[in-house]
Amino acid sequence: MPAGTLYRGREGMWSWVAHRVTGVLIFFFLFVHVLDTALVRVSPEAYDDVVATYKTPIVSLLEYGLVAAVLFHALNGLRVVAVDFWSKGVRLQKPMLWTVVGIWAVLMAGAAYPVLGHAARELFGS
Repeated sequence: MPAGTLYRGREGMWSWVAHRVTGVLIFFFLFVHVLDTALVRVSPEAYDDVVATYKTPIVSLLEYGLVAAVLFHALNGLRVVAVDFWSKGVRLQKPMLWTVVGIWAVLMAGAAYPVLGHAARELFGS
């Protein structure tokens, strides 16, 4: 890294980037969700067609990505609150980040079957 570079590529920077990216992804999901739900008032048939596309394996993977984004954003948000409002937060921010990543990984492993089970059954049979 050149001298004077503001971002050093350490854990804090990547958690900051991931927090912003997951926030934007969640925003776009909510935007699309409001649009597709509003479609029912315009054309119930079109709404049914859109909802039918949500039952595909690709959308199941996207749902798993949504779960990953929401979980990381929520857990990292709690870490940010702890860093801001806890007297030891700044000193312990790196261990708290790794704790967040560990909890996130465990929860994502637990969410794999409930979220991706339908896609697996569709692709490989029951």
